[in-house]
Amino acid sequence: MSDNKPQEQKSNSLGKVGIVHIYSSFNNTIVHITDITGAETIARYSGGNITDKGRLKGTPYPAMQAAKKAAEEALEKGITKVYVKVRAPGGHGQKIPGQGAQPAIRAIIQGGLKVLKIEDATPIPHDKTRKPGGKRGRRV
Repeated sequence: MSDNKPQEQKSNSLGKVGIVHIYSSFNNTIVHITDITGAETIARYSGGNITDKGRLKGTPYPAMQAAKKAAEEALEKGITKVYVKVRAPGGHGQKIPGQGAQPAIRAIIQGGLKVLKIEDATPIPHDKTRKPGGKRGRRV
């Protein structure tokens, strides 16, 4: 009987692990928490959910608030540890994340989730296709 108790404590101390997908462009920041397989959504918030001003969606404050709400919801559902994947638009767009990425990561940590790993998931083309705009570029 005493052999079962340490095993139960070990399984409880591990907690559930999830993935936080942060998409951060210069126009918006989206925080999406899934289970470890990535199939089930646990929480999803964006800067547009937080503020009603369109020009403020990509700024740090709405990103922090969205990440804080997502972290609270994930804790309620039993997730305690997370992997963080930060993504910029990529492709023909910007290869670096927007202003809201770093504050979102900080808010996730302050929200009570333990971050195991942070990685960049920006799609970078290996052989670029043609940029939109034609041979002579976009004429304004």
